[in-house]
Amino acid sequence: MSDPYETTEAHLERLLGRALNSFDLPDRLVERLGTALAHSSSLYTTRHNPAAGMWRETRRHTYLLADGGSVALWELAHRREDDRSIRYEVFAGRAEICLAVARLSGETPSEVARDLTEAMAEEEPASDIAVLSALFANPTPAQRHREYTVEESADHARRVLRRAENEDRPGEGVALLLRSAYAHQITQAFGTRQCLSDGRDAGFSLYEHSFVLLDGSEYSLWEVEHTATPDGRHMCEVYETETAARGAMELRARVR
Repeated sequence: MSDPYETTEAHLERLLGRALNSFDLPDRLVERLGTALAHSSSLYTTRHNPAAGMWRETRRHTYLLADGGSVALWELAHRREDDRSIRYEVFAGRAEICLAVARLSGETPSEVARDLTEAMAEEEPASDIAVLSALFANPTPAQRHREYTVEESADHARRVLRRAENEDRPGEGVALLLRSAYAHQITQAFGTRQCLSDGRDAGFSLYEHSFVLLDGSEYSLWEVEHTATPDGRHMCEVYETETAARGAMELRARVR
């Protein structure tokens, strides 16, 4: 069974490390996989053929890349009943794994393809890349429920701005504006995620600090908390827009 806390880099290293044919994957594909931020694995078929003395399993591993794209790898695991060791192979496309399974099992490629197609039809609609993309998805305004607290909000805004370490943090104009804040709310817009930055583990979180001003208007600061620093220490960055905050977070979360 896979480790639910396994990082994407560790998962990819384990997958490619155990595959007998990983050297056959295109270099460009392996380079793109090096930017993977998250992954999801799905079991598609498990077959035991007593007549042939063969057991096999097919899985699809889907990776969300830093550029917003995705890549899927198909894995074939198999062993003969007289051999306890499992052999692994990995393929870049469904057609390739169908040919490999057919060669192994004696079935025709069309039979194997039909088997995989039926398995994919039973898959949950929100699986794989849809779930992975949701890690960086922007919730709509309707999904954000405001419950403001009237409690030293101007001082809270001052503390948020004071701990920001990024050079492009909000300036004096924003600080002056938020002196009139009388209510605020803190919302975690992006839960803590473990990624790799420059080969080191790094955690990322995104918070929205929403304020109500004396004139009745609303204003938000977006705070990124992360440990993608040279010495692994905790760092806070603050931005005026969600887009800027998410852009900074994804840039720092790139796997190098």
